[in-house]
Amino acid sequence: MRRLPCGNGLSDAAEPLRAVIARHGLSASKALGQNFILDRQLLARIAAVPGALGGERVYEVGPGPGGMTRALLDAGAEVVAVERDRRCMPALAELQAEFGSKLQVIEADALKVAEVEVVGAGAHVVANLPYNIGTALLLKWLGGAWPPWWRSLTLMFQKEVAERIVAAPGDEAYGRLSVAVQWRARPRIAMSVKPSAFVPPPKVTSALVHIVPLDAPEGVDASVVERLTEAAFGQRRKMLRSSLKAVPDALDALAQVGIDPERRAETVSVADFVRLARLLS
Repeated sequence: MRRLPCGNGLSDAAEPLRAVIARHGLSASKALGQNFILDRQLLARIAAVPGALGGERVYEVGPGPGGMTRALLDAGAEVVAVERDRRCMPALAELQAEFGSKLQVIEADALKVAEVEVVGAGAHVVANLPYNIGTALLLKWLGGAWPPWWRSLTLMFQKEVAERIVAAPGDEAYGRLSVAVQWRARPRIAMSVKPSAFVPPPKVTSALVHIVPLDAPEGVDASVVERLTEAAFGQRRKMLRSSLKAVPDALDALAQVGIDPERRAETVSVADFVRLARLLS
């Protein structure tokens, strides 16, 4: 990972993001899943979702030309921004010159970053995530030790992914991702964002999801939850007696918990998946 040196500059009136992009000859990369947000009022609203950020540490992935980064800095946050697109480094370096030690920029692939090493524990995550790695990053941050290193996640997704994250049993969108998030965290959709808010505009509506961690249920192994939901939703049209038969002792656990094996996975609550996982952990 290559770190840009910090500068010591004075803050001036923010240059319009379109001008920043034009001056640096930037364009959104489809290969990197980039869609820039240029509306500073919208960016400020997004930065406000986690709550007051004065003196708080924030981890940002995919800052691009730095629109969200500036909104977070203007809110008083200390920001660590990870960007893999080298073309964006000059624009981010200008922000560093303006905000000094309040901003640290790391050139790296966010999927390979050890977040605790670069931002420490107790940071908020705020990011207009590249769509092509958004779910992978979310699952990475939901894994590992609990409580997690992050205090909250405020993340932009395609709206259909956001709906899967917050879906309840019986909803068409309810599935493995719903359980992966909800068994030890609380998600909500903070706002929907129209395609016209982005440059270039995506073909789908987006949504900002805010997630806060909860206490993990006692006696439950996260790998067991993952194995259960992978099997149950991997064959979601099948009854549980068929989809879970490859998971050792799962059918006996169904009987102990009192779940009808003829039900399908999309009808099983998060709490019931936790009860099953506790018996199998």
